Amino acid sequence: TEIYTLSLHDALPILTIQLDHRAELASLDPVWSRIRKEAEGIVAEEPLMASLVHAVILQAKSLEGAISYRLSQKLATDDMPQMLLREIAAEAHTADQSISAAARADIVAVEERDPACHRYVQPILYFKGFLAIQSFRVAHWLWTNNREDLAYFFQMRTSEVFGVDIHPNARIGRGIMIDHAHSIVIGETAVVGDDVSMLHSVTLGGTGKNEEDRHPKIGNGVLLGAGASVLGNIKVGECSRVAAGSVVLQDVPSCKTVAGVPARIVGDAGCPRPSKSMLQTIEAEDIVPTS
Repeated sequence: TEIYTLSLHDALPILTIQLDHRAELASLDPVWSRIRKEAEGIVAEEPLMASLVHAVILQAKSLEGAISYRLSQKLATDDMPQMLLREIAAEAHTADQSISAAARADIVAVEERDPACHRYVQPILYFKGFLAIQSFRVAHWLWTNNREDLAYFFQMRTSEVFGVDIHPNARIGRGIMIDHAHSIVIGETAVVGDDVSMLHSVTLGGTGKNEEDRHPKIGNGVLLGAGASVLGNIKVGECSRVAAGSVVLQDVPSCKTVAGVPARIVGDAGCPRPSKSMLQTIEAEDIVPTS
């Protein structure tokens, strides 16, 4: 028997591969690890939930698998069965890793900003805003890969099931939180930055039949209040707030609050990152004096 020895220099590549593999298998995914732990807690505390929780979370090997299963479960029809939609969603996650990164950021955003959310597992199981955004991400991948009809199917089913209508060609960043997620409309050429929060009945729409770039561009860290409408190819600057029920028809500078119909600047944003603080009140010191 011959005995071989390895120098540290020779062994480092092997050790690195082994450590990377073990880290992959174990726990360099704290979001997924926490979701699984929370899912186990649900099963222990409420046995009647065991079947759903096992199907969506505990049988999945990854967060991507869990999201793909949940979306397919929700969006399936007689003509587009669950297994087929699950394979499409899984294909999108495998082909574009930015979808997976965005999903993790979205989960963290929901848990941090929504006072009704206390666990990472909740958005996957219960929150239609989160699921609608994940469905959009799959549809957007399909659209950019010239599979437009399938992308339209995902858009249609997302609107029917979740009440959220997002054109697959829109561009949406990561860390998105849609609270309540009823009657959200985001148009074809809209752009939404990172860390944006919006409440129900928000519209990012056009103002006519122009087929060119016709929808709003929402900066990072923006908070869009319930029922707010931002219309036309205009910009809402980073870290600004659009008050509930406002109709925005002109550009909004960064770090400002706009309100009214039509909306006008009524004050400063009041905090460094409105989308994270979710602060919607206007303090006296933030009000812009009128001349």
